[in-house]
Amino acid sequence: MRTQCPEVGRGHNISGFSPLLTEKQDFLTSGVQVKIAMTSTRLHSLCLLTLYLTSGYGQEGKFSGPLKPMTFSIFEGQEPSQVIFQFKANSSAVRFELTGETDGIFMIEGDGLLYYTRALDRETRAVHHLQLAALNSQGGIVEGPVPITIEVKDINDNRPTFLQSRYEGSVRQNSRPGKPFMYVNATDLDDATTLNGQLFYQIVIQLPSINNVMYFQINNKTGGISLTQEGSQELDPVKNAFYNLVVSVKDMGGQSENSFSDTTSVDITVRENIWKAPEPVEITENSTDPHPIKITQVQWNDPGAHYSLINKEKLPQFPFSIDQEGNIYVTQPLDREEKDSHVFFATAKDENGKPLAFPLEIHVKVIDINDNPPTCPSEVTVFEVQENENMGSSIGFFIAHDMDEANTVNSILKYKLVDQTPKIPSDGLFLIQEYEGKVQLGKRSLKKQDNPQYNLTVEVADRDFKTLCSVQVNVIDINDQIPIFEVSDYGNMTLPEDTAVGSTILVIQATDADEPFTGSSKILYKVVQGDPEGRLEVITDPQTNAGYVKIKKPLDFETEPVTSIVFQAENPEPLVDNVFYNASSFASFKLILTDVNEAPVFPQHVFQAKVREDAAIGTKVGNVTARDPEGLPVSYSLSGDKRGWLKIDSVTGEIFSAAPLDRETENVYRVQVVATEIGGSSLSTTAHFHLTLTDVNDNPPRLAKEYTGLFFCHPLSATQSLVFEATDDDQQSFWRPQFTFALGRESLQNDWEVSKINGTHARLSTKHTRFEERVYEIPILLSDGGQPPMEGIVSLSVTFCQCVEGSCFRPAGSHDGIPTVGMAVGILLTTFLVIGIILAVVFIRIKKDKGNDNVENPQSPETRPLRS
Repeated sequence: MRTQCPEVGRGHNISGFSPLLTEKQDFLTSGVQVKIAMTSTRLHSLCLLTLYLTSGYGQEGKFSGPLKPMTFSIFEGQEPSQVIFQFKANSSAVRFELTGETDGIFMIEGDGLLYYTRALDRETRAVHHLQLAALNSQGGIVEGPVPITIEVKDINDNRPTFLQSRYEGSVRQNSRPGKPFMYVNATDLDDATTLNGQLFYQIVIQLPSINNVMYFQINNKTGGISLTQEGSQELDPVKNAFYNLVVSVKDMGGQSENSFSDTTSVDITVRENIWKAPEPVEITENSTDPHPIKITQVQWNDPGAHYSLINKEKLPQFPFSIDQEGNIYVTQPLDREEKDSHVFFATAKDENGKPLAFPLEIHVKVIDINDNPPTCPSEVTVFEVQENENMGSSIGFFIAHDMDEANTVNSILKYKLVDQTPKIPSDGLFLIQEYEGKVQLGKRSLKKQDNPQYNLTVEVADRDFKTLCSVQVNVIDINDQIPIFEVSDYGNMTLPEDTAVGSTILVIQATDADEPFTGSSKILYKVVQGDPEGRLEVITDPQTNAGYVKIKKPLDFETEPVTSIVFQAENPEPLVDNVFYNASSFASFKLILTDVNEAPVFPQHVFQAKVREDAAIGTKVGNVTARDPEGLPVSYSLSGDKRGWLKIDSVTGEIFSAAPLDRETENVYRVQVVATEIGGSSLSTTAHFHLTLTDVNDNPPRLAKEYTGLFFCHPLSATQSLVFEATDDDQQSFWRPQFTFALGRESLQNDWEVSKINGTHARLSTKHTRFEERVYEIPILLSDGGQPPMEGIVSLSVTFCQCVEGSCFRPAGSHDGIPTVGMAVGILLTTFLVIGIILAVVFIRIKKDKGNDNVENPQSPETRPLRS
């Protein structure tokens, strides 16, 4: 078929085929474009059809087909006279009829050729709903009508436009960064579900620009304008109250050079932030006014905020509340003595529960009232006074307490002495200072024989309360008598030098004429001469003042065999003036020590040394020393040298290696060193010697465990791999060991590959799938990174076998050690033969035994031996 189209070939064009959607399948434009300019409608159609068919798109079912419901997608704005599809009807149909939302754009030829006559506009109508029917020559419907849907696909043919040429907004200083305080909005008539209608907002200019720092930011999708972190911190209406922004919007998501754009101006006023912490609040304690009582207020910059309080101190009963106007209340009376101040936070949140700003700290101070009486320091306050004290002498300070606030009129206390019992020899023996509480002797010196004890009543008063307290004054004897030893020389005392520590070796006794059981009569003994090492101590009996001389440290004949010891007796209380200790307070005795043969002494209990494990035999690894108290020579020997690694010089105590050392066998080798005196009683002492062996790289790497049962299912469908681990017996450093891995034979490189995973693990992989069903022994070369480096070759046995449910399966006849059927039958027959032989031997033996019984039975007269 060929029809002449006079205009074709003269630079005109016709669009080939618009995007076609059959059952929602998209077809792109064919790209064939020839302009049609014919007067005859029929010729026009024929030319279109001719081009359509000769362009190679006339196959049945692709751009032509039977009459059925169909959907087509066509880009808006394309040239008119576009062919969409050619419908075919049965032989009785002579023409087609198109109805519905044609808008005078869509036409159909009598032969079923559907096309449109002018460019489509998605913004005018995005979907055209048509109906198509096939008619016969009488105009009757032969087929259909069927729905035909034309979807107009969007192109970017509309510019985005701001709804306003100028926007105005305001923001409070210190507002939360990132929270929008205003929005700019733009529209784009293009399809918002495509990139054509996706808008991208951006701040182009900020005026004034301060140090090139942006104080404002915009959400590029929503157009929400908010403060940056810097803006939240730096905006100040005093410095700059107004800012102007130039904001742009682009379509195509702002990602295309061909996107359209628009700009608008945004004027922003900076307002003072009224979200500020209020001044500290003062509340008088124990208020009797009706609660709750408003104490202060916080306020967010804009209405609609939701307020709440945070109990920072986690009080079990939080005595504050806040309403939704920001008013803060105290809900119950406060007690300063229970808690003198409160700190908590007020927060403001939006309708979604998100904080609008940082919480404000609220301080509340509780003001004191005088609601606590003074309290006595104790049930009875006891003072002591010596009988010779002068008038006006201080006896002590009486200090009462008041729980009201310190350094206020509510807690200032006044003291007054209101009673003295007994009034012997007179009343008014004591005074107390009114504010200081100092108790003094008011008259002459006291005499214990007049009265040993006085009870005083002290009145303590603040502005509103009075309290009576009890004071007891004890008159004590003065220390005017010195301790006097009953015996000044306790003679000689002979002790062996090994007398046990803690032993009592002597009892000494001094007496004191002062009042018993007071500091004036209590006696303390101390050694003042002959014991510079502090080997002796004296313990005083609190009832009898006797002194028990005890050994505090071991005695030593070799240091000082004979010592003259001098004791002094004294009181814990100082002596009165003009009274002094004299020779009566001193006593002595002579301590004579007898020698005891003692074992040698090591200067320390444990000796330690360190050496490399590869030290040569005969290397000195350490030395020990011991001293015999009697000065005898010492001989050294070793004990517990179970491996025979060491030897010791019996004279010098030097210790040497006697055999190869091995850290992997024992990293700390422990033996005992015995020091024995030569001569005397041959006493000995033992110390410990610990030799730490430092590591040398002397062990080749090996597999970390025994890898058995490794298999791959045969035949391989893909390359396979397995992971194995290496280790060695040398000491591991802080970092993990670093091993290298390689195949042990180059001939295996075509079949196998070893790859390192980390310092201790590697992977053995097949390089193809053509392996036989058998066992492969794969040698692996392991190397460590030590000095010197060590290598070792290990073997991995990998079996290729048939698998059943993921496990290796081999027929019984092919397993090593499992007999075949013939072998099994032979084994069974041999077993029966052996059993038969054993039964025969047993039967013959039984028969033989019965015969012997007839010959050897001693009860039978025929078996008795003949006697000569």
